Amino acid sequence: MAETPPPADPVEEATRIFLDHRELLFSVVYAMLGGVADTEDVLQETWLAWASRWRGASPGEIAGPRAYLVRIAVNAALARQAAVSRRRETYVGPWLPEPVVGGPAAGPVAASATGQDAAEPALRAESVSMALMVVLETLAPVERAVFVLYEVFGYAHTEIAAMLGRSPASVRQLAHRARGHVRARRPRYRSDPGARRQVTERFLAAALGGDLDALMRVLAPDVTMWTDGGGKARASILRPVRGRDKVARLIAGVTSHIPDGVDVHYRTVNGDPSAVLFDGDSPFAVMVVDLDPDGDQVTGIYAVTNPDKLTHVAHPPHDTPSEG
Repeated sequence: MAETPPPADPVEEATRIFLDHRELLFSVVYAMLGGVADTEDVLQETWLAWASRWRGASPGEIAGPRAYLVRIAVNAALARQAAVSRRRETYVGPWLPEPVVGGPAAGPVAASATGQDAAEPALRAESVSMALMVVLETLAPVERAVFVLYEVFGYAHTEIAAMLGRSPASVRQLAHRARGHVRARRPRYRSDPGARRQVTERFLAAALGGDLDALMRVLAPDVTMWTDGGGKARASILRPVRGRDKVARLIAGVTSHIPDGVDVHYRTVNGDPSAVLFDGDSPFAVMVVDLDPDGDQVTGIYAVTNPDKLTHVAHPPHDTPSEG
């Protein structure tokens, strides 16, 4: 008779299950909070609650670890939202999500590139694009949670109701209201990654090269620019700037503060082809552009220059040529 294998160590088993779902949990919580550090804190709380519950559970008591983990993470994120909102009330200038930088953007070298950020697979979909995250900031916390769970991750109203302790009818109302709010501000279309990379290159070439004519051609008439310096970066602005002429003048002012010899690397940022600027080994700015439905003009520019939001952005290996 074959020997019965020893029971799995509870801590090891709990760790394995948590790690199997960590990518999903990161994406859900990040879409709710918009900050990498806050997301990591919530995931730590989720792990502690999960490990404690797993150790105290009888065999088979937790039938659906995925649903259980998501419920813990979502409610921990909602609990943290109040503190996050208070910080943003005193934030200097426009607030943008903390960028998550992944591998090389769509382009000639992308196919052979390796070493992508560990969090990047969770950030490939529009769920966490910079443009959508800005719109999600205008939702109430519970509306945002429902939108993320229903519209992005496909959870049923009944599942979300169980997670949030609400009735399915109230969840349906929240989902309907959030969906209408988001669609009114963010039409559902996705530009081709290759086109986004090309327009991003054209935009940066015109901006960094001081070519005003080329810059005006690439900007849409109703373009809007957000510059998140948090009051700590030079050329910070206090509110988004709208209109081609005003944005072009702002860009001219911003680029005058960019150090000589800055390196530009084309990477994915929140799942979209974007640009990361480095001053030596230090990240200087993350630039993300949003395109019109035709994919040939810039309708939104998101520039993160707050050094506190760039601390986790690593410079590519020195023996790797700059992409682009």
